[in-house]
Amino acid sequence: MIELSIPGHGILKIEYLVCDVNGTLAVDGILLPGMISAIKTIKDRVKVYLITANTHGKQDSISTDLDVESIIINKGQEAKQKGEFVEKLGKEKVIAIGQGLNDAEMLENAAIGICVLSEEGTSTKSINAADIVVKDGLQAIKLVQNPMRMVATLRR
Repeated sequence: MIELSIPGHGILKIEYLVCDVNGTLAVDGILLPGMISAIKTIKDRVKVYLITANTHGKQDSISTDLDVESIIINKGQEAKQKGEFVEKLGKEKVIAIGQGLNDAEMLENAAIGICVLSEEGTSTKSINAADIVVKDGLQAIKLVQNPMRMVATLRR
């Protein structure tokens, strides 16, 4: 668990990290350099879920490489499915990371939503739904590794 005391927000007890895959942790179905080691450093603190429509059909190998559970969502209403997954976990316990239009509901529902700028593009709706915007997926994972950075960004 990651406990964050954010002035103006209170105390958050984060148990889950929910990540979009394509455009967020991977580009064109290939993990960003450094992502495997970055994810490994946080798995002892939070349960990591990958949530994806498996756009590039490579999710099995990505899940194996990261040793993380994947949630494959159905085509159609992806945003709703992602948002409902965060709610099911208990949104006050979730950090979510994404960048596509179908990630906006997930980012908004999470205790902390992190939107990444991506080579695939980044939805302005997701930018507006997020609490924090970073340059790429690796930087988003580094925020989770170093939670005081989120406190500094989000304090009022």
